Amino acid sequence: MGLISNDTAYYKEFFAEIKAKVRNAQLSALRTVNKELINLYWEIGQSIIVKQEEQGWGKAVVEMLASELQLEFEGVQGFSSSNLWRMKNFYLSYKDNEKLAQLVREISWSHNIVIMERCKDDFEREYLMRMSIKFGWTRNILSHNIDVKSYENFLINQTSFDKTLPEKYKYQAKLAVKDDYNFAFLELGEEHSEKELEKALIENVRRFLLEMGGHFAFIGSQYRVEVDEREFFIDLLLYHRGLRCLTAIELKRGDFQPEYAGKMQFYLSALDAKVKLEDENPSIGIIICKSKSRTLVEYTLRDVNKPLGITTYTTGDILPKNFKDLLPSPEKITALLKILQE
Repeated sequence: MGLISNDTAYYKEFFAEIKAKVRNAQLSALRTVNKELINLYWEIGQSIIVKQEEQGWGKAVVEMLASELQLEFEGVQGFSSSNLWRMKNFYLSYKDNEKLAQLVREISWSHNIVIMERCKDDFEREYLMRMSIKFGWTRNILSHNIDVKSYENFLINQTSFDKTLPEKYKYQAKLAVKDDYNFAFLELGEEHSEKELEKALIENVRRFLLEMGGHFAFIGSQYRVEVDEREFFIDLLLYHRGLRCLTAIELKRGDFQPEYAGKMQFYLSALDAKVKLEDENPSIGIIICKSKSRTLVEYTLRDVNKPLGITTYTTGDILPKNFKDLLPSPEKITALLKILQE
């Protein structure tokens, strides 16, 4: 017997409900399998170390164990000698850090390998683990964020968000703004105009949005806003899907100047009054300059009353400058990392 029209609508809701249950169950099962796999690798690494210490066995035991396991579990991947060495290092890396020992079970083995082998600082490891969990980073996105020093950018970015955004909103906004953007993919020379920079970003919009963080959508360039019958144009207008807010981008070829902040505040006021939807969060602004004086930015942001960040960009095939001397104290880093748990 077929469904009448009213029943059809109810059935669609019923099907959507069952589909959601199936997908949630599948996701839960995958998480359970992953935790079991990580637990297994942890225990194998621990056992290798214990036996080597108890029996005085050398490196040869790892090679022998790998061969025996591959014969016993033919077709099962993960028991190569190189992976057994990783299991040993995995246990050694986290056995004395209870917090990280729990987090490693929330991400895949491939993610763990990337973080373990490319990062030696426990704070950075925690940041990368929590970001992978929170935003579902793939292995490639994780590697990209290590390449562009997203951890350092997160710790030292200069914004007015702390005093201009609600508590529940400001921390996520801080995650959305880097201190330095690498636009090497544009293949621009050192001598280029702001118009050339803007044009190149638009022509490479997919890679531009990826460098911005992957959660932005492109709205337009030279975005027009009208105030008191006068036209004003914002270089680039994006929309952050997670923050649910408009994001105005101003591109500056030279050094940061304090007056740039005043103009951006005007743009944000206009966007909030004329473009922002009622249920969206306050618009934020990002001023991207070729260079900046951190002290000058600090003084500028003291009197800013709109949410904006002041950042820099590079166009060469180089990583952002070393920020180690600028990183906050361990206590401050711990406090900042707590926001990723929310």
